[in-house]
Amino acid sequence: MASQSADYLKNTGAHITRLISSPLQRTMQSAKPIAERFHIPIETEELIIEPTNVFEGKAVNAKTVLTNPKFLFKLYNPYKPSWGEPFAVIRDRMVKAMKRAWDETETGEVAMVSHQLPIWVVHRYSQGEKLHHDPRSRRCELSSITSFVFDNGVLREVDYQDPSVHLRHKAVDRGAV
Repeated sequence: MASQSADYLKNTGAHITRLISSPLQRTMQSAKPIAERFHIPIETEELIIEPTNVFEGKAVNAKTVLTNPKFLFKLYNPYKPSWGEPFAVIRDRMVKAMKRAWDETETGEVAMVSHQLPIWVVHRYSQGEKLHHDPRSRRCELSSITSFVFDNGVLREVDYQDPSVHLRHKAVDRGAV
C-alpha cells in the first residue's frame, strides 16, 4: 500500500524534496518507498508521532472497557480526551511541525508520514471543525495521502487521495496509517 502511494506521488509530477516521518517503525517503513522514488533521505520528527493513550494495543469496545475497569474511569471526557493526549495539543504540535517544514523547504513540497489521529485532527482543524469526533468517522485510510498548503499563513487542506483502496480488502489494520 505504501509503495502504491509512493508511485502515485511520483506519477503526479510532485517535486518532493524532503521526507519527514514519525520515528515509529511502521511510519518509517511506510516512508521508505517515497524515499526510494524521490531519492531523498527520511528525516524523523517527534512532533508528528502517534499520541499515547491508555488503550494502546487494545481494541476500544465495550468488552475492553467492561473487563478493565481502569479504562472506564478514563472515558469521562471525550472532548479532551481524558484517555490520552488532548486534541488541541496534537493539533498544535502537528501544525508546528508542518509549518516549520513548509518554511524550511524551498519548494514547499514535503511528504510527512504520520498516523491516523494526528492527520485527522489537522484535517478537522483546517476545515474549521471541532477537534473532538467519533473515531469511526475518520476519512484517513491506510497509506492514504492528505495534502495541505499554507495559504497566506493559513493551513488549508487541498486534496485527499487513497491510491491503494483496491488493496484494502487484504489489509490488516493494526493502527498504522
